[in-house]
Amino acid sequence: MNVLYLGLGSILLLGTVGDLLWTTLWVEGGAGPLTTRLMEWTWRALSRGNGGRSRVLNLAGPVILVLSLVVWLVSIWTGWTLIFAGGEDAVFDTIRGGPLSWSDLSYFAGYTMFTLGNGGFAPRDGVWQFATVLATASGMLFVTLTVTYVLSVLDAVAQKHAFASGVTGLGTDASTVVTTYWNGEEFDGLDLQLDTFSSQIDTLTANHKAYPVLHYFHSRQATEDPAVAIAVLDETLTLLRFGLPERARPSEALLKGTRSGIRSYLDALLALHRPSDRDPPAPDLARVREAGLSTVSDDEFAESLADCDVDERRRLLLAVVESNARRWPSRNDE
Repeated sequence: MNVLYLGLGSILLLGTVGDLLWTTLWVEGGAGPLTTRLMEWTWRALSRGNGGRSRVLNLAGPVILVLSLVVWLVSIWTGWTLIFAGGEDAVFDTIRGGPLSWSDLSYFAGYTMFTLGNGGFAPRDGVWQFATVLATASGMLFVTLTVTYVLSVLDAVAQKHAFASGVTGLGTDASTVVTTYWNGEEFDGLDLQLDTFSSQIDTLTANHKAYPVLHYFHSRQATEDPAVAIAVLDETLTLLRFGLPERARPSEALLKGTRSGIRSYLDALLALHRPSDRDPPAPDLARVREAGLSTVSDDEFAESLADCDVDERRRLLLAVVESNARRWPSRNDE
């Protein structure tokens, strides 16, 4: 019996299965240690090698997802191969007899994992028969969990794009969104829309916590990028909360609730991003005034934006937007 092979195989198998269960089943736990490092390294490699082009980043999400599945598969397969190699004649050739090569052991572990039937090899009686059953169970576990995980991730990606399109469809900057809902006397339908966005943000945040790979699914168009949409929406809330006098604002409770939802979303990204060292451009108060809305003075608005919490929040949003190779949403982008 080769203790080294048994030990290495057991550690590799247990570590991979633990990482798989952590990533796919623990909703609040994020990704397992192995998957987390794989995602970070792949994203950094693509980010550094793309020369600032967002097109390359479009591949990041699918590539990371596929790599995660491949690493899980290869690691489990290798782990069982090492375990069977560690036993003394753990597997025998039912046709030719004689010793087995590494390719034979790998073949036995593979077809056992994927329940392909009898491949001409069989385990010895006793513990190795039980190990073969566990290998089959681990293969079924891998297939079942990964299929469910991939379908859930793709559904969450679709929700991300739907949310982003819903926000940017109203305008690509805060002043446009605000003036879109102003009918000359009041904000028509804005409360209902903010309530809808607030619910979608809560779902988006929950999805990002459950499926951290979502962080790396980059959208082809800026209008479908949640980072841009969150920036547009948060700047809209900032403009409504600090740019308008109290009598002209929508429901304070709704503004606070939506801003709190965005804060939770940003907190979920703090492990990946740090606030930028620059301030993003401020929302356009002049355009809001042109639409007939009363606003605070430019100095008062600038003072509110300089508030520690507001400034840190906007810098973090800028970092998130720029990490996706996007420009800060402003009227000049229209």
